[in-house]
Amino acid sequence: MDRAPFKFGKIVQGNNFTNRHDEISALQSNFENLISTIIVSPRRWGKSSLVKKAAEKTIKDNKQIKICFLDLYKVRTEEEFYQQLTHEILKSTASKLSEITNTAKNIFKQFVPKISFNPMHDGEFTLGLDWAEVKKYPDEILNLGETIAKKNKIQLIICIDEFQNLSFFKDSTAFQKKLRANWQNHEHVAYCMYGSKRHMMLEVFTSQSMPFYQFGSLIFLDKISEKHWIKYIQKQFAKTKKSISAECSKMIAELMENHPYYVQQFAHICWLNTIEVCDKQIIRNSLDQLLMQLSLLFQNLTDNLSTKQVNFLNAIIHRAEKISSRATIKKYNLGTSATVNRSKNALIEKEILDDFTNTLNFNDPAYKLWLQKYYFKV
Repeated sequence: MDRAPFKFGKIVQGNNFTNRHDEISALQSNFENLISTIIVSPRRWGKSSLVKKAAEKTIKDNKQIKICFLDLYKVRTEEEFYQQLTHEILKSTASKLSEITNTAKNIFKQFVPKISFNPMHDGEFTLGLDWAEVKKYPDEILNLGETIAKKNKIQLIICIDEFQNLSFFKDSTAFQKKLRANWQNHEHVAYCMYGSKRHMMLEVFTSQSMPFYQFGSLIFLDKISEKHWIKYIQKQFAKTKKSISAECSKMIAELMENHPYYVQQFAHICWLNTIEVCDKQIIRNSLDQLLMQLSLLFQNLTDNLSTKQVNFLNAIIHRAEKISSRATIKKYNLGTSATVNRSKNALIEKEILDDFTNTLNFNDPAYKLWLQKYYFKV
């Protein structure tokens, strides 16, 4: 059986990565010129894949640049942050395991991390930090990348996924001030920060009251254009000796509103259901299949919303033009004008809706289709 040509739910690499040429070029230029970068977009739009692709090209073109990756998805405390930051910097800047121990001994002045190697997994090591000592001298870790880069005459890019999770830390603003105070002085290190909560990322980096205001270059990631999806879908089908017309490829992209994750997932289902040639009926059947696969998830999501929030979504689904008008509020039982605003803000906070372009849109095109077809039965 042919290997599935569409990838979703993981970092997309190689030939499975489509377009983003301008964004890759901009990000690579920032890496090479040590310009810190903040990437903002809704979840599942390919931020992590973009950073990995730009990192691959940068390392290939410039051997003096090292790149390390942190994922703060499960990180909720300063201690966990320092632990991961130290581990990933040491790992990415050492070519041999022996260098990790030597670096730790020579670089740290106030304390020495405990390092143990796993003989069963080559290249793996665990790191132990004395939290009491780290709290006294956090700057040693916050400046670790700069210290190593300067000593080894390299440039270091520290990429931090789910950066908005710093907001969950105790005394988060004070911690962010500490990071900014150290990182803004680095001459051999740049930072690339991105995350899946767009409204939280915007709060961290665009609010004048926040420490990371104007910290670096902002890249607002847009959807991949339809014309690129059409070429990509046709090419991926052809790889496995199946075919799909430009019209049907466009239909797949349009139904998923050019959403990178869902175009890949939906195209995958259409590909699975195609023996030789994908047609519109296969696409329609595949759409039903996709929505049924996601039905339980979407039902649970909807059940956890308040009645007024569900009614608000109903008004959006029916394209109510003046959501706060007296007639719309009465027709969809939205409560008061204040309730309408609370419902809207709550749905944006939950990342169900997005108002980035001053127009309310669904972040999840499949959820929107499910509401239309199965819940509100428009």
